[in-house]
Amino acid sequence: MKKIVILLLVALGFSATAQDRMPLSDNAFASVIICGPGDEFYTTFGHAAIRICDPNRGFDSVYNYGTFDFDTKNFYLKFAMGRLDYCLSRSQTDNYLYIYQLENRAVWEQRLELTNQEVNNLYTALNWNYQPENRYYRYDFFRDNCATRVRDMVNSTLAHRTLFVDRQFDSALTYRQLIYPMMDQKLEWWRFGCDLLLGAKCDKPCSTYEYMFLPKEILVQLDTTRVSNTQRPLTSGRRMILADHRAEMSNSFSPVVLFWIVFAIILCATVAGWQWKWRLQWIDAILFGLAGLMALFLMVMWFASAHYCTKLNFNLLWASPLFIYLAIALSRSNRVVVIIQTIITLLAIVVTLVGWPQHINIAVLPIELALLLRLTYMLLNSAPSKR
Repeated sequence: MKKIVILLLVALGFSATAQDRMPLSDNAFASVIICGPGDEFYTTFGHAAIRICDPNRGFDSVYNYGTFDFDTKNFYLKFAMGRLDYCLSRSQTDNYLYIYQLENRAVWEQRLELTNQEVNNLYTALNWNYQPENRYYRYDFFRDNCATRVRDMVNSTLAHRTLFVDRQFDSALTYRQLIYPMMDQKLEWWRFGCDLLLGAKCDKPCSTYEYMFLPKEILVQLDTTRVSNTQRPLTSGRRMILADHRAEMSNSFSPVVLFWIVFAIILCATVAGWQWKWRLQWIDAILFGLAGLMALFLMVMWFASAHYCTKLNFNLLWASPLFIYLAIALSRSNRVVVIIQTIITLLAIVVTLVGWPQHINIAVLPIELALLLRLTYMLLNSAPSKR
């Protein structure tokens, strides 16, 4: 019995491979499937995939470059370090859409205006990419994800023309500005976390080609762009397959408000400490210690991770590694080191207010002011500690 099952599986495998190699009929078409955001953070930016449908052959499948395995060994570490492999999966269109229906997420379809040869080229390329030895790729949120793969696969299979043309314009947005609208007041803490992680490379203006790391930008460009110097649209129009029926999320407590409250508490404690000659070293130990730990984390993400977007991070001005030393030494700290870190913290405040060479989240400003306050107090107050 076991041998029969194995033989059947092998036969089905050969049958599927043979079917994949058969050319599509004249009625076949290709379309881009764009899915709206979901409730989990990793679904916030939506999703993109390619549909190939041939009614004559009864073939209707979605090719999805956004597949990953939660059971991967050291999954979270690999994801954090930018070393997690994603893969191309293929599923029946009805099954693919059913998942999004369960999640109450919106789904649009844009049918591409391709020749039959171009549809077959795309179909052949996708099936080659679907082979086990070809389906895995190293994921990068901005430069190599489910949306950029859709963009590149479509462009690479066209005959003597290009659908997605790379253009640069004066009012171009940055990577950071492009993801901001996806994280409104309901996701302020996620926005704050992203701003801590993303370095200065995310603040350069993007080209129209780079815009399409976001699925919604593919949706927009397919609607508005014309084919290579002609007036023909790229698609036959946008069709909504599923509407968004997700429950409304509640607003989160703003990190800006929280950190200004923390600053006010530290300010009051410092004024009281000055009046009563208290050093309040426990405040410095906590504040400097947290800044030092953040510095270690940002340095790991800069130098040890493979992420393009976490390099050259000027948050290290306020979350400086010098705070590790200051948190340990406290009253025994070298005065020169304290002066150097005070100057660096002042520079961090300027960068935050000016927004150059990197955008720093405004919620960081009260943290920087609290650090500057305690550094100044450390310099001015050299009396023996009473508490």
